[in-house]
Amino acid sequence: MATTKPQKSTRSSEKTDAWVWLYSVLLTLQYGAQPLISKRFTRREVIVTSFVLMCEIVKVICALNLMAKDGSLKKVYNDWTLVGALTASGLPAVIYTLQNILLQISYKNLDSLTFSILNQTKILFTAFFTYLILRHKQSIQQIGALFLLIVAAVLLSIGEGSSKGSSSGNADQKLFYGIIPVLVASVLSGLASALCQWASQVKKHSSYLMTVEMSFVGSLCLLLMTSKSPDGEAIRQHGFFYGWTPLTLVPVILNALGGILVGLVTSRAGGVRKGFVIVSALLVTALLQFIFEGKLPSLYCLVALPLVVCSISIHQKYPYQVKKKES
Repeated sequence: MATTKPQKSTRSSEKTDAWVWLYSVLLTLQYGAQPLISKRFTRREVIVTSFVLMCEIVKVICALNLMAKDGSLKKVYNDWTLVGALTASGLPAVIYTLQNILLQISYKNLDSLTFSILNQTKILFTAFFTYLILRHKQSIQQIGALFLLIVAAVLLSIGEGSSKGSSSGNADQKLFYGIIPVLVASVLSGLASALCQWASQVKKHSSYLMTVEMSFVGSLCLLLMTSKSPDGEAIRQHGFFYGWTPLTLVPVILNALGGILVGLVTSRAGGVRKGFVIVSALLVTALLQFIFEGKLPSLYCLVALPLVVCSISIHQKYPYQVKKKES
Protein backbone atom coordinates (compact mmCIF):
# COMPACT_ATOMS: atom_id res chain seq x y z
CA MET A 1 0.00 0.00 0.00
CA ALA A 2 2.84 2.40 0.86
CA THR A 3 4.46 2.07 -2.57
CA THR A 4 1.33 2.81 -4.63
CA LYS A 5 1.27 6.57 -3.98
CA PRO A 6 4.88 7.20 -5.03
CA GLN A 7 4.34 5.12 -8.17
CA LYS A 8 1.20 7.09 -9.07
CA SER A 9 2.99 10.34 -8.32
CA THR A 10 5.94 9.34 -10.51
CA ARG A 11 3.67 8.36 -13.40
CA SER A 12 1.75 11.63 -13.08
CA SER A 13 5.01 13.59 -13.05
CA GLU A 14 6.30 11.76 -16.12
CA LYS A 15 3.04 12.42 -17.96
CA THR A 16 3.22 16.12 -17.05
CA ASP A 17 6.84 16.30 -18.20
CA ALA A 18 5.87 14.72 -21.52
CA TRP A 19 3.18 17.36 -22.10
CA VAL A 20 5.59 20.13 -21.10
CA TRP A 21 8.16 18.87 -23.59
CA LEU A 22 5.51 18.72 -26.31
CA TYR A 23 4.32 22.27 -25.60
CA SER A 24 7.93 23.49 -25.49
CA VAL A 25 8.85 21.94 -28.84
CA LEU A 26 5.69 23.29 -30.49
CA LEU A 27 6.28 26.77 -29.07
CA THR A 28 9.91 26.70 -30.22
CA LEU A 29 8.83 25.89 -33.77
CA GLN A 30 6.05 28.50 -33.71
CA TYR A 31 8.17 31.25 -32.23
CA GLY A 32 11.04 30.62 -34.62
CA ALA A 33 8.91 30.24 -37.75
CA GLN A 34 6.38 33.04 -37.13
CA PRO A 35 8.43 35.94 -38.57
CA LEU A 36 9.34 34.06 -41.74
CA ILE A 37 5.83 32.67 -42.26
CA SER A 38 4.16 36.05 -41.65
CA LYS A 39 6.51 37.69 -44.13
CA ARG A 40 5.99 34.97 -46.75
CA PHE A 41 2.21 34.46 -46.50
CA THR A 42 1.05 37.99 -45.65
CA ARG A 43 1.02 40.36 -48.61
CA ARG A 44 2.04 43.98 -48.02
CA GLU A 45 -1.47 45.08 -49.04
CA VAL A 46 -3.04 43.25 -46.09
CA ILE A 47 -4.47 45.75 -43.60
CA VAL A 48 -2.67 45.30 -40.29
CA THR A 49 -5.81 45.82 -38.20
CA SER A 50 -7.72 43.09 -40.03
CA PHE A 51 -4.82 40.67 -39.49
CA VAL A 52 -4.57 41.42 -35.75
CA LEU A 53 -8.35 41.14 -35.26
CA MET A 54 -8.44 37.74 -36.95
CA CYS A 55 -5.57 36.55 -34.73
CA GLU A 56 -7.54 37.55 -31.64
CA ILE A 57 -10.73 35.87 -32.88
CA VAL A 58 -8.94 32.60 -33.62
CA LYS A 59 -7.17 32.79 -30.26
CA VAL A 60 -10.50 33.13 -28.40
CA ILE A 61 -12.00 30.20 -30.31
CA CYS A 62 -9.00 28.00 -29.45
CA ALA A 63 -9.02 29.00 -25.77
CA LEU A 64 -12.78 28.41 -25.37
CA ASN A 65 -12.50 24.99 -26.99
CA LEU A 66 -9.66 24.02 -24.64
CA MET A 67 -11.62 25.26 -21.62
CA ALA A 68 -14.63 23.22 -22.73
CA LYS A 69 -12.47 20.11 -23.08
CA ASP A 70 -10.83 20.40 -19.66
CA GLY A 71 -14.20 21.11 -17.98
CA SER A 72 -13.33 24.59 -16.65
CA LEU A 73 -15.65 26.55 -18.96
CA LYS A 74 -18.79 26.05 -16.85
CA LYS A 75 -17.05 27.03 -13.60
CA VAL A 76 -15.54 30.11 -15.20
CA TYR A 77 -18.95 31.08 -16.60
CA ASN A 78 -20.53 30.88 -13.14
CA ASP A 79 -17.74 32.78 -11.34
CA TRP A 80 -16.92 35.38 -13.99
CA THR A 81 -17.56 39.09 -13.33
CA LEU A 82 -16.99 42.10 -15.56
CA VAL A 83 -15.15 44.04 -12.86
CA GLY A 84 -12.81 41.12 -12.19
CA ALA A 85 -12.09 40.67 -15.88
CA LEU A 86 -11.32 44.35 -16.45
CA THR A 87 -9.14 44.51 -13.34
CA ALA A 88 -7.08 41.48 -14.31
CA SER A 89 -7.02 41.71 -18.10
CA GLY A 90 -8.09 45.21 -19.18
CA LEU A 91 -4.80 47.11 -19.20
CA PRO A 92 -2.65 44.18 -20.44
CA ALA A 93 -5.16 43.70 -23.27
CA VAL A 94 -4.83 47.31 -24.43
CA ILE A 95 -1.03 47.09 -24.25
CA TYR A 96 -0.87 43.79 -26.14
CA THR A 97 -3.15 45.18 -28.87
CA LEU A 98 -0.78 48.04 -29.54
CA GLN A 99 2.17 45.64 -29.34
CA ASN A 100 0.65 43.35 -31.98
CA ILE A 101 0.16 46.26 -34.37
CA LEU A 102 3.78 47.34 -33.95
CA LEU A 103 5.02 43.77 -34.48
CA GLN A 104 3.05 43.39 -37.71
CA ILE A 105 4.58 46.62 -39.02
CA SER A 106 8.07 45.47 -38.04
CA TYR A 107 7.63 42.01 -39.63
CA LYS A 108 7.39 43.63 -43.06
CA ASN A 109 10.49 45.81 -42.74
CA LEU A 110 13.14 43.58 -41.11
CA ASP A 111 14.62 40.23 -42.01
CA SER A 112 13.36 37.36 -39.87
CA LEU A 113 16.51 36.77 -37.80
CA THR A 114 17.06 40.47 -36.98
CA PHE A 115 13.44 40.77 -35.94
CA SER A 116 13.66 37.70 -33.69
CA ILE A 117 16.83 38.86 -31.94
CA LEU A 118 15.58 42.43 -31.36
CA ASN A 119 12.33 40.97 -30.09
CA GLN A 120 14.28 39.25 -27.29
CA THR A 121 14.90 42.62 -25.61
CA LYS A 122 11.43 42.19 -24.13
CA ILE A 123 13.11 39.99 -21.50
CA LEU A 124 15.09 43.03 -20.34
CA PHE A 125 11.94 45.12 -20.03
CA THR A 126 10.05 42.25 -18.39
CA ALA A 127 12.74 42.08 -15.69
CA PHE A 128 12.55 45.85 -15.20
CA PHE A 129 8.77 46.03 -14.88
CA THR A 130 8.64 42.87 -12.75
CA TYR A 131 10.96 44.56 -10.28
CA LEU A 132 9.00 47.81 -10.50
CA ILE A 133 5.59 46.18 -9.95
CA LEU A 134 6.35 42.98 -8.00
CA ARG A 135 9.77 43.84 -6.49
CA HIS A 136 11.40 40.72 -7.97
CA LYS A 137 15.15 41.37 -7.79
CA GLN A 138 17.89 40.33 -10.22
CA SER A 139 21.16 38.57 -9.33
CA ILE A 140 24.54 40.01 -10.37
CA GLN A 141 24.78 37.39 -13.12
CA GLN A 142 21.32 38.33 -14.37
CA ILE A 143 22.24 42.02 -14.48
CA GLY A 144 25.31 41.10 -16.54
CA ALA A 145 23.13 39.01 -18.83
CA LEU A 146 20.77 41.94 -19.37
CA PHE A 147 23.77 44.12 -20.25
CA LEU A 148 24.79 41.59 -22.92
CA LEU A 149 21.28 41.78 -24.30
CA ILE A 150 21.47 45.56 -24.61
CA VAL A 151 24.81 45.28 -26.44
CA ALA A 152 23.26 42.81 -28.90
CA ALA A 153 20.31 45.13 -29.54
CA VAL A 154 22.64 48.08 -30.17
CA LEU A 155 24.73 46.02 -32.62
CA LEU A 156 21.65 45.05 -34.57
CA SER A 157 20.37 48.62 -34.61
CA ILE A 158 23.69 49.86 -36.02
CA GLY A 159 23.73 47.08 -38.60
CA GLU A 160 20.20 47.70 -39.84
CA GLY A 161 20.51 51.49 -39.67
CA SER A 162 23.72 51.67 -41.72
CA SER A 163 22.31 49.19 -44.28
CA LYS A 164 25.31 48.38 -46.46
CA GLY A 165 25.03 49.71 -49.97
CA SER A 166 21.38 50.71 -49.73
CA SER A 167 19.80 54.08 -50.15
CA SER A 168 19.25 56.35 -47.16
CA GLY A 169 15.50 56.12 -47.67
CA ASN A 170 15.63 52.35 -47.31
CA ALA A 171 17.77 52.65 -44.17
CA ASP A 172 15.30 55.14 -42.70
CA GLN A 173 12.43 52.78 -43.48
CA LYS A 174 14.16 49.92 -41.63
CA LEU A 175 14.87 52.17 -38.67
CA PHE A 176 11.47 53.85 -38.29
CA TYR A 177 9.25 51.01 -39.51
CA GLY A 178 11.36 48.04 -38.42
CA ILE A 179 13.74 48.60 -35.50
CA ILE A 180 11.83 51.25 -33.53
CA PRO A 181 8.43 49.46 -33.69
CA VAL A 182 9.85 46.13 -32.49
CA LEU A 183 11.77 47.81 -29.63
CA VAL A 184 8.68 49.75 -28.51
CA ALA A 185 6.71 46.50 -28.75
CA SER A 186 9.32 44.88 -26.48
CA VAL A 187 8.83 47.60 -23.85
CA LEU A 188 5.06 47.11 -23.99
CA SER A 189 5.50 43.34 -23.82
CA GLY A 190 7.57 43.65 -20.64
CA LEU A 191 4.97 45.88 -18.99
CA ALA A 192 2.08 43.61 -20.01
CA SER A 193 3.93 40.49 -18.81
CA ALA A 194 4.49 41.99 -15.39
CA LEU A 195 0.83 43.03 -15.16
CA CYS A 196 -0.29 39.53 -16.19
CA GLN A 197 1.97 37.98 -13.58
CA TRP A 198 0.43 40.26 -10.96
CA ALA A 199 -3.07 39.29 -12.12
CA SER A 200 -2.31 35.56 -12.00
CA GLN A 201 -0.86 35.79 -8.49
CA VAL A 202 -3.57 38.03 -7.05
CA LYS A 203 -6.64 37.08 -9.12
CA LYS A 204 -5.68 33.43 -9.74
CA HIS A 205 -6.80 33.61 -13.38
CA SER A 206 -6.11 30.59 -15.59
CA SER A 207 -4.04 31.09 -18.73
CA TYR A 208 -7.03 30.24 -20.94
CA LEU A 209 -9.29 32.76 -19.21
CA MET A 210 -6.66 35.49 -19.43
CA THR A 211 -6.31 34.74 -23.14
CA VAL A 212 -10.05 35.08 -23.77
CA GLU A 213 -10.45 38.25 -21.71
CA MET A 214 -7.42 40.02 -23.15
CA SER A 215 -8.32 39.08 -26.72
CA PHE A 216 -11.88 40.33 -26.25
CA VAL A 217 -10.92 43.65 -24.61
CA GLY A 218 -8.05 44.14 -27.04
CA SER A 219 -10.33 43.59 -30.02
CA LEU A 220 -12.81 46.17 -28.73
CA CYS A 221 -10.02 48.71 -28.29
CA LEU A 222 -8.73 47.96 -31.76
CA LEU A 223 -12.18 48.47 -33.27
CA LEU A 224 -12.49 51.83 -31.49
CA MET A 225 -9.09 52.95 -32.79
CA THR A 226 -9.93 51.72 -36.28
CA SER A 227 -12.90 54.09 -36.59
CA LYS A 228 -10.57 57.08 -37.07
CA SER A 229 -7.36 55.43 -38.26
CA PRO A 230 -5.93 54.98 -41.78
CA ASP A 231 -6.60 51.25 -41.41
CA GLY A 232 -10.27 51.98 -40.74
CA GLU A 233 -10.49 54.08 -43.87
CA ALA A 234 -8.75 51.34 -45.86
CA ILE A 235 -11.21 48.74 -44.55
CA ARG A 236 -14.19 50.92 -45.48
CA GLN A 237 -12.77 51.56 -48.91
CA HIS A 238 -11.37 48.13 -49.86
CA GLY A 239 -13.06 45.71 -47.44
CA PHE A 240 -11.92 43.86 -44.31
CA PHE A 241 -10.08 41.09 -46.16
CA TYR A 242 -8.35 43.31 -48.71
CA GLY A 243 -5.09 41.71 -49.84
CA TRP A 244 -5.88 38.40 -48.13
CA THR A 245 -5.33 35.00 -49.70
CA PRO A 246 -6.21 31.58 -48.27
CA LEU A 247 -2.55 31.26 -47.19
CA THR A 248 -2.87 34.38 -44.99
CA LEU A 249 -4.76 32.16 -42.54
CA VAL A 250 -1.55 30.20 -41.91
CA PRO A 251 0.25 32.94 -39.92
CA VAL A 252 -3.07 33.92 -38.29
CA ILE A 253 -3.66 30.44 -36.91
CA LEU A 254 0.02 30.03 -36.02
CA ASN A 255 -0.01 33.30 -34.09
CA ALA A 256 -3.14 32.31 -32.18
CA LEU A 257 -1.76 28.89 -31.24
CA GLY A 258 1.46 30.54 -30.12
CA GLY A 259 -0.47 32.72 -27.68
CA ILE A 260 -2.07 29.62 -26.17
CA LEU A 261 1.26 27.76 -25.97
CA VAL A 262 3.02 30.64 -24.19
CA GLY A 263 0.47 30.44 -21.36
CA LEU A 264 0.73 26.65 -21.13
CA VAL A 265 4.54 26.55 -21.05
CA THR A 266 4.79 29.39 -18.52
CA SER A 267 2.14 27.98 -16.19
CA ARG A 268 3.37 24.36 -16.32
CA ALA A 269 7.14 24.77 -16.59
CA GLY A 270 7.96 28.32 -15.52
CA GLY A 271 10.35 30.89 -16.89
CA VAL A 272 13.39 28.58 -17.13
CA ARG A 273 11.80 26.36 -19.75
CA LYS A 274 10.43 29.36 -21.60
CA GLY A 275 13.97 30.80 -21.70
CA PHE A 276 15.28 27.67 -23.38
CA VAL A 277 12.38 27.85 -25.82
CA ILE A 278 13.31 31.42 -26.75
CA VAL A 279 16.97 30.50 -27.32
CA SER A 280 16.02 27.50 -29.44
CA ALA A 281 13.59 29.62 -31.44
CA LEU A 282 16.40 31.97 -32.45
CA LEU A 283 18.28 29.03 -33.92
CA VAL A 284 15.12 27.84 -35.68
CA THR A 285 14.66 31.28 -37.24
CA ALA A 286 18.25 31.38 -38.51
CA LEU A 287 17.98 27.87 -39.92
CA LEU A 288 14.64 28.48 -41.66
CA GLN A 289 15.81 31.78 -43.11
CA PHE A 290 18.88 30.09 -44.60
CA ILE A 291 16.87 27.11 -45.94
CA PHE A 292 13.94 29.00 -47.48
CA GLU A 293 15.48 32.37 -48.34
CA GLY A 294 19.08 31.28 -48.95
CA LYS A 295 20.14 34.30 -46.94
CA LEU A 296 23.19 34.18 -44.73
CA PRO A 297 23.00 36.29 -41.54
CA SER A 298 24.80 39.65 -41.63
CA LEU A 299 28.02 40.18 -39.67
CA TYR A 300 26.11 42.14 -37.02
CA CYS A 301 23.63 39.27 -36.64
CA LEU A 302 26.45 36.74 -36.33
CA VAL A 303 28.03 38.80 -33.53
CA ALA A 304 24.72 39.54 -31.80
CA LEU A 305 23.26 36.02 -31.93
CA PRO A 306 25.74 34.38 -29.49
CA LEU A 307 25.40 37.41 -27.19
CA VAL A 308 21.64 36.93 -27.07
CA VAL A 309 21.97 33.18 -26.54
CA CYS A 310 24.50 33.66 -23.70
CA SER A 311 22.53 36.44 -22.03
CA ILE A 312 19.25 34.51 -22.00
CA SER A 313 20.95 31.30 -20.79
CA ILE A 314 22.79 33.10 -17.96
CA HIS A 315 19.65 34.97 -16.95
CA GLN A 316 17.69 31.74 -16.65
CA LYS A 317 20.48 29.75 -14.94
CA TYR A 318 21.40 32.18 -12.15
CA PRO A 319 18.23 33.51 -10.52
CA TYR A 320 18.34 35.82 -7.53
CA GLN A 321 18.78 33.92 -4.25
CA VAL A 322 17.36 35.35 -1.04
CA LYS A 323 20.06 35.33 1.60
CA LYS A 324 19.10 33.54 4.80
CA LYS A 325 19.55 35.59 7.94
CA GLU A 326 21.87 34.07 10.47
CA SER A 327 20.18 33.24 13.76
